Amino acid sequence: MIPSTLSSRLSLYGLVGVVAAAVHALVLLGLGLFMPLWLANPLAFLAASLGGYLGHARFTFRPETGGQSFARRWLVIQYVVNLTVSGVLPLALPNALGEPVRVAMLVFTPTALNALIWSKAARFSQRRRDCRVTPRRHADDLGLSPATNQAILELASQGRLDSSSLLVNGPVAADGFHAWQKLRQTHPQLQICMHLCLTEGPSSADPALLPDLVNSHGHLKRSFGQWLLLSLLPRRHPTRRRIEDQLGLELDAQIKRFRSFCGDAPIHLDGHQHIHLVPIVLRAALARAGSNSITWMRLTEEPLPTGLPLRYWRAAIRHSGLLKWLVLQLLSRRARPAIRRFGLTSNQSFAGVLFTGQMAGAPILAAWRELSSVEPQPGATPPLLLAHPGAPLKLDLVKAGFSVSQRFAASTWRQREWRALQDL
Repeated sequence: MIPSTLSSRLSLYGLVGVVAAAVHALVLLGLGLFMPLWLANPLAFLAASLGGYLGHARFTFRPETGGQSFARRWLVIQYVVNLTVSGVLPLALPNALGEPVRVAMLVFTPTALNALIWSKAARFSQRRRDCRVTPRRHADDLGLSPATNQAILELASQGRLDSSSLLVNGPVAADGFHAWQKLRQTHPQLQICMHLCLTEGPSSADPALLPDLVNSHGHLKRSFGQWLLLSLLPRRHPTRRRIEDQLGLELDAQIKRFRSFCGDAPIHLDGHQHIHLVPIVLRAALARAGSNSITWMRLTEEPLPTGLPLRYWRAAIRHSGLLKWLVLQLLSRRARPAIRRFGLTSNQSFAGVLFTGQMAGAPILAAWRELSSVEPQPGATPPLLLAHPGAPLKLDLVKAGFSVSQRFAASTWRQREWRALQDL
């Protein structure tokens, strides 16, 4: 005998399916009056998918969703799968199967796929409701400017920040570190990371030893993209080997400078513009992990947040956030096995790339909700929410060698991110 709960769910699933089929038929008939069938049918499919999306979330899988809608991604997945199957399956089924078998497969294949998709959507919703972790709030660029230091230190003193990354070659790195250490006397839970910088600012090693890394002013000059392209060169390529030698010198010098601040404590390492995830840099950093007590490295595997209005996604595309997200997703997935192989730990999840530089309002709230709902992973540190708060900038960063950060640090978004962290 079928259990009553399963019987009820099957009944609801069938009812919603019938309603969705009716919606498809009615919309197709209506649109067919004034547009060709090849155009009307996909639109009717979309209406049916929307009906199933709403119906299954509100009724069939209400225990998992709490009556809330599924994440919109499941509507997109279901619609694309249905369109693809409906278009390809009739062409793929051989005539030798016979008409009854062909019809049965054309009817039940989409039905089975829909059941699988909506079931996975329900489990996704339930996991988001059941899992509750507290993400760590993190700010990069301590030491970049007095304005950045001011925002970071004030947030930390208010208990609105859990950790920060020290830019050891920053113009006010010493001031930022000593103020941070003073705060730790009353807030011992505060953590500090080494913020490896290879794209701007004065080199920590002797510039004369780094002809391929610095400009005539002794400032680091290679961009993230250039480091990435260097990673594509064969390891025995003369240019790569020469630059790897210079990279090693700069890495050692920045570690030494960080040690001059922090002493012999284990190092948690991340990177300015996430440079540490570029393969050539990652390889050099991991090679020094054992001898320098580097025990943790940041990853940027960022789940896509749900519930955001479409205008924020358009902004992410327009400001290249989605492209950065994709690149760093790939680099993080590539880096994770290597980090584990060297015995380092890392954060299990992350937010702060997709809407980088604009982590305020709806994006930071959606990111916080997303990170709070991830399932805890053994051996990983809690999810990390990254922001770049700052007071109004008064220092000329171009003169200090940080021309790449000048526009970013001068943006009013730095104050908006500061306020967003205060309100989080």
